[in-house]
Amino acid sequence: MNASSTTPPELKGHGFLLRRPIGGDVDARLALGRDPEIYRMFGGSASPARYGRADAEMWLQRTIEHPAAWIIDRNGLIGEVRLDNINRHDRRASFAIGILDPKLLGQGLGTAVTKLVLGHAFGELALHRISLRVLAFNERAIASYRKCGFSIEGREREAALIDGEWHDDIMMGILAHEFSAAPDMPQGK
Repeated sequence: MNASSTTPPELKGHGFLLRRPIGGDVDARLALGRDPEIYRMFGGSASPARYGRADAEMWLQRTIEHPAAWIIDRNGLIGEVRLDNINRHDRRASFAIGILDPKLLGQGLGTAVTKLVLGHAFGELALHRISLRVLAFNERAIASYRKCGFSIEGREREAALIDGEWHDDIMMGILAHEFSAAPDMPQGK
């Protein structure tokens, strides 16, 4: 099985909520737009095209259809987090997070959201391994992932072409027993 067959539960963190999308999220996502710095950290060009209503509607529809995606809500939508490619047989998945409000970067929010989702993945979903890819120049994200217990497992050289330059991807992973052993890790809801 490649995906979870149930709707992911609402997860409550300190000062934020991970929830399923709602119709009003289109306007909130549209208001956040596409910050050039954030978009570049996702692998996009530094000067992205205008972000319009159709883009926000497509984003919301993809999030609704995703079997393990949440809206990060802190007095309204501020980003998304997902467990992708859930493999029940091998008990693994990949992880992705995006804080879309530049004013909220560097405050530990991404780390707290990541820990909450890992607690759910290793607890309720009984997964064994979570992996991710991150651009090598995204030092803030790498530091956050390390705080959550992820280890660097490899480097894919020149894997991303951004603004005409090649950049490496860093592969990181965490195993269930590493998460349990890490201090100050929330386990589930």
